[in-house]
Amino acid sequence: MNKGNKILLLGGSAGGFGVILNLLKSIPKNFQIPILVIVHRNPKFESNFEQVLKKNYALQIKSAEDKEQIQGGKVYFAPPGYHLLIEPDFKLALDNSEPVQFSRPSIDVTFESASEVYKENCIAILFSGANQDGAKGLLAIKNRGGICIVQHPDSAEVPTMPQAAINLHAQHHIYTTEEIVKYIDHLNGLV
Repeated sequence: MNKGNKILLLGGSAGGFGVILNLLKSIPKNFQIPILVIVHRNPKFESNFEQVLKKNYALQIKSAEDKEQIQGGKVYFAPPGYHLLIEPDFKLALDNSEPVQFSRPSIDVTFESASEVYKENCIAILFSGANQDGAKGLLAIKNRGGICIVQHPDSAEVPTMPQAAINLHAQHHIYTTEEIVKYIDHLNGLV
């Protein structure tokens, strides 16, 4: 993988998970940009939703694994209890250091890590959530030339997370869910 390749990051928490799942359902099988999904999940409760999603979505969906090479056309979910990082050689890394914004995985941690490796080739979307996780990470992506989108707070079930990013001026665009779907359709046309 070379540095010209893009990555799409989707982050959310309370109220964002369903929106992200619906968004993933709308993405066609030929979408070649790798997608990382970071949602706050409690490691105390076993979840195998990646297995369930595999059967119902066109895209290849999986739980991210340590030292796994990032590949286009795949969706990687951050596993519960681990921060998801990107290494300089475009491999994923799992980290169980302290929670950030009371969360592990932390959206900030993944967004900041991705910004360092992908720089202007990062596209990040921050969805509904009940804390400020993701806002600083989104700002890091913006400062390195990436594209930053937040779900419009009025269309978010819990507006705290997107509003925190807006308060930091971390976004380029504030989109409704429908506008986000259109944007991703546009991205697919550019690949």
